[in-house]
Amino acid sequence: MTDAETLAERVKAGDLRLYELEAHADADTAAAARRQLLAEEVGADLETVGDYSFPTDRADPNIENMIGVAQIPMGVAGPLPVDGEAAGGSFYLPLATTEGALVASVNRGADAIRAAGGANATVLQRGMTRAPVFETSGVREAAAVADWIRASRDRLAAAAEATTSHGELREATPYVVGDSVFVRFVYDTKDAMGMNMATIATREAAEVIEAETPVSLVAVSGNLCTDKKPAGINAIEGRGRSVAADAVVPADVIEDRFGTSPDAIAEVNTRKNLIGSAKAASLGFNAHAANVVGAAFLALGQDVAQVVEGAHAITSVEVRDAGLYVSVTLPALAVGTVGGGTGLPTQSEALELLGLAGGGDPPGTNGDALAAVLAAGALAGELSLLGALAGRHLASAHAEHGR
Repeated sequence: MTDAETLAERVKAGDLRLYELEAHADADTAAAARRQLLAEEVGADLETVGDYSFPTDRADPNIENMIGVAQIPMGVAGPLPVDGEAAGGSFYLPLATTEGALVASVNRGADAIRAAGGANATVLQRGMTRAPVFETSGVREAAAVADWIRASRDRLAAAAEATTSHGELREATPYVVGDSVFVRFVYDTKDAMGMNMATIATREAAEVIEAETPVSLVAVSGNLCTDKKPAGINAIEGRGRSVAADAVVPADVIEDRFGTSPDAIAEVNTRKNLIGSAKAASLGFNAHAANVVGAAFLALGQDVAQVVEGAHAITSVEVRDAGLYVSVTLPALAVGTVGGGTGLPTQSEALELLGLAGGGDPPGTNGDALAAVLAAGALAGELSLLGALAGRHLASAHAEHGR
């Protein structure tokens, strides 16, 4: 096999391109050649980037032009007791982050929830979306095509489901805007996050629409999906998994763990998460749910860009006789336990830590359980930050943890 130095020289000479190296050497040598070339051209020291513990070809489905690995510190919060149809038991939640105090904060919230007897969590629905856009001659034709789509759901489902052994088409809803017709396809993708599955299935369904109606496909994604962008349709209709978690925390636990009262936390939630978010025209009414979702996504091999949808969370707090009721609802949590980055070595180990690696039996149960645990983790993070704000010790916590 060609060595890394020779490959680097061939790229410099213009004989090879960076993306062609795996055709001339094994994956480890190709990555080493790229590091050597970059070190020579820009003077970067990539020794740590190139020091990782798994064979480079394990990342073939996940990366192009690989030079190494970005290593992010990973911590664990818990144990976090969760009671729900999908997930039941006590979980240690792995979180990968560079933000000091985040894991400590979630861990403190988990401690309070544990003292309260645990969190309830339930998956409300699941459905990954893809929404192509078609061109028509005008609004009358667009309306007629929308009618045809509504009447042809079974035919579209047959075409879409022929592309996958697990995915099921649940909805195909047309939307007319002038001479454009959008169709929001919704799929049950079982244990996969399912974005690629939905895209491939939708392309087949779109071909049926093109063949049977006068429309022309403009793009397989018309942004009504909506993928990796803030969108009211996701906040309202949901995307991926819609999941909620709640707990009732006794007043003495609130006072002991957070040095404040249930009334003070409720007021912070009302003025910050509800009124403040409304004034900002936010699509999320929460303290920092994306913090926990993002750290969990990095640790567990999820598509990190979809933390955007994960931020569409609503946190509600209410003082009750039994203590402080707190809940978080995440309408668009795009998660899975198979596919994507879940097969990478460290991410697979993190899923094993939760007992949720691979497909569930029956299919979909592991993905649901992961969503439930992440909702409970977000609940812990919300409770802890609201407690820190009410107790006026947020700044001191960040100072203690070096941020």
